[in-house]
Amino acid sequence: MKVTAQEIWRSVSTIREQAPLVHNITNYVVMNTTANALLALGASPVMAHAVDEVEDMVDIASALVINIGTLSRDWVVAMHRAAKRAGERGIPVILDPVGAGATRYRTETSHELLAACPPAILRGNASEIMAVAREEGTTKGVDSTNSSQTAVRAAEKIAREYKSVVCISGAEDYIISDTDTAVVKNGHAMMTRVTGLGCTASALCGAFAAVNSDYVCAAAEAMAVMGIAGEMAVREATGPASLQTLFLDALYNLSEEDIAHYFIGE
Repeated sequence: MKVTAQEIWRSVSTIREQAPLVHNITNYVVMNTTANALLALGASPVMAHAVDEVEDMVDIASALVINIGTLSRDWVVAMHRAAKRAGERGIPVILDPVGAGATRYRTETSHELLAACPPAILRGNASEIMAVAREEGTTKGVDSTNSSQTAVRAAEKIAREYKSVVCISGAEDYIISDTDTAVVKNGHAMMTRVTGLGCTASALCGAFAAVNSDYVCAAAEAMAVMGIAGEMAVREATGPASLQTLFLDALYNLSEEDIAHYFIGE
């Protein structure tokens, strides 16, 4: 499957017109970063993880992003409740299994969430995807020590079993369903020096899934926009701190011409 620059721009325009509410149950490290990225793109973020309100919040959301980066028992309960309600309402769920494979708790939580309510999109790095698929891989904290290509077989296995789209992020991003595959080649190595940009990719997947029910296309569009904004930011960045600020500006100012100029996909 080949995603086009025109399709990406159409979805960006729709996000800016509709400002879909993206409900995030995410981690303390990235809340501010991902909320600002969603706002810069044109979506409307909400960060709500209290067990007592997550179902009500899902009721008014257009997408649910579950990120397990800073787990606790209460948050896991909230994730399950929110995912169940999203499944009942037909709202796309994006699951980010941060650090799966690093500890048993993270890995088991990822497996339980995946089985209880298979997400529209599962997005992670190669090591996380391999851990979710119960294949051998290595991880260092929440960072991958495997290339994205090494996890393609694991992603195909998950896609077949759960009918979810699996997005493997890396130097090249692979987006895989049980019938289609897309590859996005945008991005820059400096982006790996800014904490939370992987989690931001998952949040943006939520925004695109809110306006595009073809979830292979939605995930590819999100990864393309992430990579393009990173490449644009790097032109003026002097290091990770300035990159983070310039990345948000690039998302906010992203134009149809920028996408046509930078996009590399197949």
